[in-house]
Amino acid sequence: MSYTETHNNESAGLLDSVDARTNLAGSNKMEILLFSIGSNEVFGINVFKVKEVTRGVRITKTPNMPHGVDGIVSLRGHVMPVLNLSRFMGLGDPGEQNVMMVAEYSRHVLGFLVRDVDRIIRVDWDKVRAAEGMVSGNSHLITAITELPSGTLVSILDVEQIMASAFGEAVVGKVEKIEDGLEKSVFFVDDSSVARKKIAEVLDKMGVKHLQAHNGLEGWNRLKGLADAAYNAGVDLHDQIQVILVDAEMPEMDGYVLTQHIKADRRFDNIPVVMHSSLSSEANKSMGKRVGVDYYVAKFDGLMLSETLRPLL
Repeated sequence: MSYTETHNNESAGLLDSVDARTNLAGSNKMEILLFSIGSNEVFGINVFKVKEVTRGVRITKTPNMPHGVDGIVSLRGHVMPVLNLSRFMGLGDPGEQNVMMVAEYSRHVLGFLVRDVDRIIRVDWDKVRAAEGMVSGNSHLITAITELPSGTLVSILDVEQIMASAFGEAVVGKVEKIEDGLEKSVFFVDDSSVARKKIAEVLDKMGVKHLQAHNGLEGWNRLKGLADAAYNAGVDLHDQIQVILVDAEMPEMDGYVLTQHIKADRRFDNIPVVMHSSLSSEANKSMGKRVGVDYYVAKFDGLMLSETLRPLL
């Protein structure tokens, strides 16, 4: 397993420069911030989701907050809810939780209250496995697992599922139907069950057929199978798939490497690749462009997604 310690555990030095991290595009590697919440488990979150780490925050208690939300905090012009991960995940009260990771997800800013942060590690996506089938009662909040050289397992948080569980799923809203939608098809790849559900809902409202895969490697294998079948039948693959929609971060193969594979195969010429990701910064858009992504749309805005896909269909 490829593993590199890149930082110490001082809050100010935990997060590397954005420019340095954009070099990960196409490398099939990710950087994970390791942290603890007072249990024996080691958790991780994609560094690109973390804006900063701060200690000793003053939280304002507010009434009628969702389960696990300790209150709100004002930090550098942002007023954000603060989610106590230990309480939210039903682990009781393991003691003081005074470190806050400020995460950005789909243009929303949220504080995660944890016991402590450790360091940032770099791992290969092909060493990251989907968490499906885990026995833990919190398995729906974990998107993937990986293993440290010491043998310690790291549970990678599914931020989308946590947001949906705490604050409710995003509302798709009104989406206009395409008149000849049933003649069109979108192939989408996403490791989040919440995201797959919402993407399918948008496409169903558009009246568009769709196929899906749960990670980049599965998606590439299925796409190659479809391309082989079209070639053997003597038909144009574009007649069967009009758009490929990919997530950025996925176990086994990320969306950047998946896009590289698609763009390197002439059978997929004229089929645009749209990256649909909660990593909505300009740095991430730049990473996508570097590997050949044609369009970028941030999660999750059903209207924006439908309006991005509409002219391509």
